[in-house]
Amino acid sequence: MSKSIDLDAGEKELFRASVVKFLEKEVEPFYDEWERAEIWPRELWNLMGENGFLCVDMPSEYGGYDASFELSCVVVEEMARMGYGALSSGVSVHSDIVAPYILNLGTEEQRAQWIPKMVSGEAVGAIGMTEPAAGSDLQAMKTSAIKDGDGYLINGQKTFITNGQHADVIVLATKTDPKAGAKGMTLFTVDCHLPGFEKGRNLEKMGLHSGDTSEMFFTDVRVQATDILGSEGKGFYNLMNELPRERLILGVGAVAAAEGMLQQTIEYTLERKAFGESIAKFQNTRYILADMKTEIELNKAMAEKYTAKFVNGELSTEEASMCKLAASEMQGTVADRCLQLFGGYGYMREYKISRAFVDARIQRIYGGTSEIMKELISRSLVGR
Repeated sequence: MSKSIDLDAGEKELFRASVVKFLEKEVEPFYDEWERAEIWPRELWNLMGENGFLCVDMPSEYGGYDASFELSCVVVEEMARMGYGALSSGVSVHSDIVAPYILNLGTEEQRAQWIPKMVSGEAVGAIGMTEPAAGSDLQAMKTSAIKDGDGYLINGQKTFITNGQHADVIVLATKTDPKAGAKGMTLFTVDCHLPGFEKGRNLEKMGLHSGDTSEMFFTDVRVQATDILGSEGKGFYNLMNELPRERLILGVGAVAAAEGMLQQTIEYTLERKAFGESIAKFQNTRYILADMKTEIELNKAMAEKYTAKFVNGELSTEEASMCKLAASEMQGTVADRCLQLFGGYGYMREYKISRAFVDARIQRIYGGTSEIMKELISRSLVGR
């Protein structure tokens, strides 16, 4: 495969500027409308692909740009910083979870079939792990893939699937041997247009309203052995190996979202008057802003350190877990403190801080809850 191309700081900032320009033109004028509709248009995926903002670090032989993972971070950072939490979440699942799974675990045929379409936006990627009775405990999943002739029949249900309504391909976790525990889990790349596959309703959420989050149903969906992603029975092991990037990108996005909220709040406190002067003049306001800036910078330093380690192939599971835990908890705290400084106006939907507040809450849940992150970190210190 092609080696990624390292860019200098100037080239990275040029790319960042192009992302911002795109978002200002193609997203900002319409985002509130998409939030009310609780889904953004399918055409946005094609637009992002045409402009080179999807799967940027995929190899050129599969239609990618041979870019560094750092440019993938830039896309997520700017979406999060500008207050498009749902967009940031959906794109990170597509570009930073599904595409790397297929690249790292897939056969040449799987890569050639799906990655070019994901780069262009022709195909939207989703990942199917969570079930109604199986969230953090993946070994409790019930979705099965049972051998049938030269293929497999998949039956079961998934829920809380990001990009579920728009999805064309799903990396699906199944049980090929229900009696074997973790060793009985297998991943498949499943074409969402196969007979027996059904997308359920677009779930109504507290936040991330414009992001499509769905149920999925599988009734005798026939797939081939060539659709296995990785090896049969190695699904749990493969999931664990791929989770560090997912948790790192969540941490990166959390830091950027917090930066965006802080900037909004600084601007508001400078403009808002109370008792004849801007509330930014009050010591309480100034100290809260100073505390938040400090916490953001600490988490940003961690995210940058671990991004560098990931690029060098050195990031551990516990380090990714620390980044996700610390940054997502910080994002929630910043969201709450910023909204408080807006006062009653912060509770109004016309102010972006209210959207940022509700969007922040899921960060401590998806990609592994804060409690699961603490468990993984503690195991690295004292064992099970």
